[in-house]
Amino acid sequence: MNAFQRNESKETLFTFISAGDDPPKGDFPVQKKSPKICGSNYPLSIAFIVVNEFCERFSYYGMRAVLTLYFLSFFHWDENLSTAVYHAFSALCYFTPVIGAIMADSWLGKYKTIIYLSVVYVIGHLIKSVGAIPSLGDQAVHVILSMIGLFLIALGTGGIKPCVSAFGGDQFEEEHTSERNKFFSIFYLSINAGSLISTFVTPVLRGDVKCFGEDCYALAFGVPAALMVLALGE
Repeated sequence: MNAFQRNESKETLFTFISAGDDPPKGDFPVQKKSPKICGSNYPLSIAFIVVNEFCERFSYYGMRAVLTLYFLSFFHWDENLSTAVYHAFSALCYFTPVIGAIMADSWLGKYKTIIYLSVVYVIGHLIKSVGAIPSLGDQAVHVILSMIGLFLIALGTGGIKPCVSAFGGDQFEEEHTSERNKFFSIFYLSINAGSLISTFVTPVLRGDVKCFGEDCYALAFGVPAALMVLALGE
């Protein structure tokens, strides 16, 4: 059977109905349209996606803004070790998107991958914040908790990276290309806004607020953790 015959055989599966005919009776799945924002063509879900991305970027860059200072002044590591651990963490954050993409495409799908790895992300932030409490154990305990927290954060932030923007684009119907393009502009604006604001706010929380008689790294890591909990709630 050649290609034309295969196409012809497929066409026989369809029944053409004229304008005056009644459609054939039977059970056909009805595709439900997602709710829109104020009667526009923008799905309501994209508002939550944009807010989620703002909070996630705030939490990541806010934590990372004081991370090297945390190693130097809290752990009393030298500059070489602090720099090495910082860059190892950054490299891991850019490797884990491969894991997230495989999970989304071959196993869980984008939505479940985002949810599950966001939970991992939140747990990592909470462990990192607890590890910055000076009265909690000795330095070995702080180091272990911080390294576990950083590993989970790297897995979470990298794992959801290839999924969120694609998931947002999937919310739009095919004919709404203009709205989809505007969504991506707003989406990347939220990324940069969260990154910029956190880079200013988190160091202020560390330096201007004192807790446990010294710089409050627990608060500096706790605020990004709270933003990530908010992002997961969205």
